[in-house]
Amino acid sequence: MAKLKIEDLEKITEEFKRKMTLREGAGRVKITVHLGTCGIAAGARKIMNSFMEEIEKSKATDIIMTTSGCAGLCSREPMATVEVIGNAPIKYVDLTIDKVKIIFDKHVMKGAFVQEYALSVGSEKIQ
Repeated sequence: MAKLKIEDLEKITEEFKRKMTLREGAGRVKITVHLGTCGIAAGARKIMNSFMEEIEKSKATDIIMTTSGCAGLCSREPMATVEVIGNAPIKYVDLTIDKVKIIFDKHVMKGAFVQEYALSVGSEKIQ
């Protein structure tokens, strides 16, 4: 079996993201709910469902909903990352359904991140 290269992994990641897109549209906002084992145990599926309900209620067609594995911060689960085009991604932690509603209204719909629920701004990528 041939060894995978970084380029192969990036292609697999991009293909997976396309398959996991639950909403079609221009992609003004991408919401990623972290569904590693720790996230699922902490209630991340309810968080994902709550975001999906908010998307449905808003009738927005420019929001992409995706999932990922563990982000490495198990004690801060459930977590989600919100990326608005042109802005740094925001990682939200210790989420509840009530927090999701506030984040969706203020950040996803109005573009102002909710500082009191955010752990970090920005992301990193190893070159």
